[in-house]
Amino acid sequence: MGHIAKAFFSGLRDLLGKHISKGDEVGASIVVNIDGQNVVDIWGGYIGESGTRGWDKDTIVNVFPTTKTITSLAALILIDRGLISPYEKVATYWPEFAVNGKQDIEIRHIISHTSGVPGWEQPVTLDDVCNFDKAVSLLASQPPWWTPGTASGYHSFTHGFLIGQVIRKVTGRTLKRFHSK
Repeated sequence: MGHIAKAFFSGLRDLLGKHISKGDEVGASIVVNIDGQNVVDIWGGYIGESGTRGWDKDTIVNVFPTTKTITSLAALILIDRGLISPYEKVATYWPEFAVNGKQDIEIRHIISHTSGVPGWEQPVTLDDVCNFDKAVSLLASQPPWWTPGTASGYHSFTHGFLIGQVIRKVTGRTLKRFHSK
């Protein structure tokens, strides 16, 4: 279902159908937006393995893992431009972060999930994580869960906040504004 506005992307419909019919995906959607226009907006399959509800244009899915690519790309762009260094301390750019044993955490540690800050030390609410300033303030005030650089732990929820705050401190822009420029 959906539409493909540019012939260049026509193979995506077949590819999506192939993965759904082979069982690689139960349901999925693909959107390609160029200059504010959705040139591809297709979907297919089902919501959940029961196959009782079809996937539609407005099916909501968790995309947390894909945002790590975007945040890491932003950090790599800043590195490429010479605005940050992967070996520099996070606190060089975000001084409030250098407390409770986090003073030696480097940019490379937050990019590679080895910073020791994979979550919040205290319980957080949905309101807390929807308030960027509060979320990063809580992360800045807590100790790391392990010595930075000595272990890896998936920073499923904190990755975007940690890199996002460095981006804000260095550029004065949010991640969204950084990528839109």
